[in-house]
Amino acid sequence: MESCPQRRRAPAPTPRTPSPSVHTGPDHRSDAQTETAHDALAEEETDVPREARLLCDAQGKLIFIGDCAPLSFFQTVRQLVNTRVDPHVFAHQTESPPFRPPAHYTGDGEPALRLDTTPLAIATYHAVTSGLVDLFDRARLLSEVGIWARQDHRAQDVASAAFYLVLAIGYQSSEEDLASAYFEYARNIALANLSGNINVPTIQTFILVTLYMLGSCQMNGAFLFFGIAVRAAYSIGIHRTEINSRFVPDIQVQRDRLWKSLRVLDLFLSTSMGRPPATSDVDCTVPYRSTEDGSGQETFDILNASAQIFLITEGIVVEVYSRKKVSYQLTEGISRQLRDWSIRWLQRLKLVISNPLSEDDPSKVTGACQVLCSYYYAVILVSRPFLMYELHKRLAEGSGATPSSRPGLVSGKSKLADACIDAASFMVDILVGLVERGYLNGQMPLIVSWLFASSLILGVGLLGSFGRILEKYTRNSIMVLEHFAKRDAHASQYSLIAKSLLNAALDYLEKKELQERLQRTESSSQLFGLVPRDSMEAEQVTPSASHDHNMTVASDRSSAAKAVNSVSTFLGLGSPSFADMDASFLTLSNSLPRTPDLSILDGRSDGDHGFGDLNLFQLLDGDGHIDLGPYI
Repeated sequence: MESCPQRRRAPAPTPRTPSPSVHTGPDHRSDAQTETAHDALAEEETDVPREARLLCDAQGKLIFIGDCAPLSFFQTVRQLVNTRVDPHVFAHQTESPPFRPPAHYTGDGEPALRLDTTPLAIATYHAVTSGLVDLFDRARLLSEVGIWARQDHRAQDVASAAFYLVLAIGYQSSEEDLASAYFEYARNIALANLSGNINVPTIQTFILVTLYMLGSCQMNGAFLFFGIAVRAAYSIGIHRTEINSRFVPDIQVQRDRLWKSLRVLDLFLSTSMGRPPATSDVDCTVPYRSTEDGSGQETFDILNASAQIFLITEGIVVEVYSRKKVSYQLTEGISRQLRDWSIRWLQRLKLVISNPLSEDDPSKVTGACQVLCSYYYAVILVSRPFLMYELHKRLAEGSGATPSSRPGLVSGKSKLADACIDAASFMVDILVGLVERGYLNGQMPLIVSWLFASSLILGVGLLGSFGRILEKYTRNSIMVLEHFAKRDAHASQYSLIAKSLLNAALDYLEKKELQERLQRTESSSQLFGLVPRDSMEAEQVTPSASHDHNMTVASDRSSAAKAVNSVSTFLGLGSPSFADMDASFLTLSNSLPRTPDLSILDGRSDGDHGFGDLNLFQLLDGDGHIDLGPYI
């Protein structure tokens, strides 16, 4: 079979640093005016890096990750840090991590149900899915599952599959083997019943399969099964409220909310993976808002709030990430939409999180949290290109480049860059508070994905000298990632990336401040002779001695890295993005929580298999080349 020739991927465009004005003679006045107008337009626009790329999972399978995905943003940050700060922060490794296949249920017949813990599993299901989907009436679900679980002979239909999947999601973070058994059994039932006879339980079942696979770090599988749910929904008219209104009121509400759940989950998948959505509002008539009778105020509905912010996010992806450049003016329309959403929802959602009465129903708190995180991520998405512009400019100026002119134009971009960092900080603040209060104990891929992006934003913000307070926020983001890393392999890898970036930023700032201090000392010593001339001449030799010392430290770090190699291999972290990483990146300092050890797998032995072993950071496009021959 003929292999695919190598292809060179065009590098992401580097944000243009404003250049000083150029004096032009009178003979070239018209040319100068044209050039000035062109420069003003270029100054006003900011490059949007084309960050889409192919990644390779632990099985060697290709995965497409698009421009707006957090993983693609990480690759851009990695490239920037490697070229401007330290090429060894995310060093490559030639060995691939061992792949452990997902667990499969091999038992005979139906897996046993645990009636005593079923209510707790259902409560956990509601907590982890609130703000993302709303598939069942809560009181009715608990009653129906209880009746179904007590039956001696349960039907092998999609309704039974849906109940098994609800329990699987509820047990996913506490009893992985039991959850895996329920999931495998339910998925087999769902596929066996997949025919022309499609109904609401069919759609619910494949949405639940998607949710479980997302929690198990099976991104492509979730994407595939969700497509079945969407096509099933279109086939019975779930997207048209006039069709839904032909049913009794309860069924109409269920069908409308089922469509909104599909839209929210679809836009989360689309945004987190950078892929086109499967649903559209082109032929949709289901409303995403409802008002109270008499007052005209919008009814408090977490699913509606989530759908509305994801619709804004969809517009951001189309308006910003489909372009090669984005202007400050373009963001004004988007910012108005975000402000309008904030006026309607921000304070109400924050009250749900802070209200002690909400503790009676944890799903309200987690749902409000997931919606707020999606709002903050929408702000991050629209302002991220401007943050990267400012970061490139600041790092260039720190290297001795000429400071930029046109402060009026740059100030608008600076405000957007600050907004990006503020949104990441606010997200981390909310998550830290909820972790400390004992919430967020299940599989929450939405929060993990958005938090990873926030940790990168905070890390590069610290690197770009946006404030040393960002060190605290970055450490807090790592703490929350490590909280999820006890059950989520992606969160474990994300926390390592964030640690590496934090350590690189601190080292860079320390060297920068030391250099500035030395320059000031040299200047001030001339006033009173504070430093003998011989000492100043001796400092000329210091860099070489310091270099030798750094080589020794690097050697020590390399030895320490080998000591943790077995743990990293077991976790499936030995990808090119993590290889030969400084030991300091794995430990940082005594004040930073240490990288999770083997206990994060809650006692799983080498013989156990789980879904969380996919390594998404093994790049195929090293040095801009992709050889697709072996994958055809």
